[in-house]
Amino acid sequence: GRDLICIQSMDGMLMLFEQESYAFGRFLPGFLLPGPLTYSSRTDSFITVSSCQQVESYKYQVLEFATDADERQETEQQKLSSGKRLAVDWVLNIGEQALDIRVVSFNQGVSSVFVLGERNFYCLKDNGQIRFMKKLDYSPSCFIPYCSVQEGTINTLIGNHNKMLNVYQDVTLKWATQLPHVPVSVKVANFQDLKGVIVTLTDDGHLQCSYLGTDPSLFQAPKVDAREINYEEMNAEMKELQKIIREATKTQDILPESEKQRDVTVTAEVSPDLDAESQAIESEVKAEAVPSVTVKITVQSRVAAQKPSLAVCVQAPLAVTCDQFVFDDLEPDSSETVVVSVFLKGNCTPSELEGNCMVSYTIPTELNPEGIPRVAQCNFSLPLRLVCFPSQPSKAANHKLTIDTNKPPVTFLSIFPDFVDPSEGDQANAVGFQFLTGSKTTLLASKTSQRYRIQSNQLEDLWLITKELTRRLEEHFKKQNCKDFACTFSGSIPLQEYFELIDRHFELRLNAEKFRELLSERAVQFRAIERRLLTRFKDKTPAPLQHLDTLLEGTFREVIALADAAEENQTNMFQAFTKLTSATHLVIMLISLWQKLSTDQVAILEATFLPLAEDTQELGWEETVDAAVSYLLRTCLSKSSKEQALTLSSQLCMPKDTSRLKKNITLFCDRLAKGGRLSLGTDLGTQQAAVMPGGCATIPESDLEERTVIPGSTAMFSSHRQITKQKSK
Repeated sequence: GRDLICIQSMDGMLMLFEQESYAFGRFLPGFLLPGPLTYSSRTDSFITVSSCQQVESYKYQVLEFATDADERQETEQQKLSSGKRLAVDWVLNIGEQALDIRVVSFNQGVSSVFVLGERNFYCLKDNGQIRFMKKLDYSPSCFIPYCSVQEGTINTLIGNHNKMLNVYQDVTLKWATQLPHVPVSVKVANFQDLKGVIVTLTDDGHLQCSYLGTDPSLFQAPKVDAREINYEEMNAEMKELQKIIREATKTQDILPESEKQRDVTVTAEVSPDLDAESQAIESEVKAEAVPSVTVKITVQSRVAAQKPSLAVCVQAPLAVTCDQFVFDDLEPDSSETVVVSVFLKGNCTPSELEGNCMVSYTIPTELNPEGIPRVAQCNFSLPLRLVCFPSQPSKAANHKLTIDTNKPPVTFLSIFPDFVDPSEGDQANAVGFQFLTGSKTTLLASKTSQRYRIQSNQLEDLWLITKELTRRLEEHFKKQNCKDFACTFSGSIPLQEYFELIDRHFELRLNAEKFRELLSERAVQFRAIERRLLTRFKDKTPAPLQHLDTLLEGTFREVIALADAAEENQTNMFQAFTKLTSATHLVIMLISLWQKLSTDQVAILEATFLPLAEDTQELGWEETVDAAVSYLLRTCLSKSSKEQALTLSSQLCMPKDTSRLKKNITLFCDRLAKGGRLSLGTDLGTQQAAVMPGGCATIPESDLEERTVIPGSTAMFSSHRQITKQKSK
């Protein structure tokens, strides 16, 4: 008839009270943080989960006769005489922290201990043996074993962080229901005539009583009159419906209508001039001044839009002063305007001078008051002056490209007014571009021929200037209503220089893998030394450390040094990937100008060589591009049905070296030079006819190997027209 109370403190002490009187206190061994605690009346023991991720049971009698907590500060002799050492009754290692423990007994003489872990659900016997366990594919928040419907089984309610409540019979899921909130505690209660009411409590104090059940459906489907099927009418109707579907799914018919009826539009206006006062913050560029340019973004809403948020994205190493904006709900025919500045943050030249604005919002409807999610976006282009400034042209350079046109040369003052001094007038036939990162690129125009030369000491620095030259030339002749302007490239594709960038990037990836393995080894060593030291410190009889502290300090310094080296390698790998991306863009442009590829074929090239926006250790550029190029070589660029029958590996993994990738890229360019055409069609017969037109000889594999193993050579590919002339001779 007396109340016995057990209180667990934060320092691992169990305090036992009889009514209001303090009986005794005991410290749990090996305690670090408190875990869930419960009492089993059948075995007269306390059950908890320790910081060692073990379920531990302590008999009340053992607690009563163990060493008193108040005597822990006494001398060793007094502790030995005060009582026995606290011993655990049984232990079960579950390997995870526990959220709650329950002891239930629905059958006479049989009790079960239920433990809810972070990822598993356990049922134990009262002696610590596992009756059953259930692996959960969600993150649980609370549970309660509430009854035994069938003899030998126990029903349990488990709530999770996905706002779901699941009903289990032992390990079998019997029912699942949605809750309006995440429960932190659940009970089953009876209120007067209501039995089996589920009571849930949230972390913000919201209490809800609910029940499981369904309302009866009184609807009965009417009987269908049996009739004969007219297959001719059905076929005609099916063809008509398919025609309507084809018309409705045409892109050119859908997009203009959707543009007219767009609920929310976003526009970006880039300032024509750089900011008078630079807004660059925390830039890693070592230049004297890092410029910035202002982008004005306007969000206009035609209808009521809820929860609008704006994201401004630019490709690293570019950065914006603020990339996330959250607005209040937009009223019909209202707008919001924000202003951001874009600048160069990383110490390398970007591969793209473009940005993207994306607005996400919801439109409420009668059927869905919470709203239907929608997205509106737009792109904007950044000026070249953001990453480079005018400088003196340089005559010497390691890499040179020549772009041919079919129109007379245009003065640089008219197409590059922001880089040419007006005092030079029409006489300027050379322009220098000094990048903020330190490298220089020179653009030359021929006075007698229709050619432009771009030269630089770095291959990747040619890309932005070449792209800007072709873009400005196209705009210049478009203003003059000249529709037949075209650029061509007849030089050699700089594959060897391109392969050097691939090898540099792959070498840094290998270094990252080595650093990861070394860090893992040193971390294991560090934890092992820590365990040894903790064992020495916990021992009642102090023992010499045997230089374990010195070894711990040395290992710690090695871990820090390896982490710094891995971080530096990660920075270098990002810069190498940016340079590789720029060089890849350049190679794609040169191939398209060389072979006069269509827009669809250029899109296939970009999808093949630029599959990743971000390079990771798990999925890298080399293996992805190798798989894509191999697919094209075995489909649209195949030279025989034997190659088409070859199967590609379904798994992408990091290769040992880049020799296979470089060999495939060389073969890819060689097949294009011999008349191959890029296509994603599935008709192999059509592809075969397109790949090998009349007069084209197949490529000997020995010839390919000779091309790839000669060091220091630049791959030279002639057009198909030149090959046919040589054969006709």
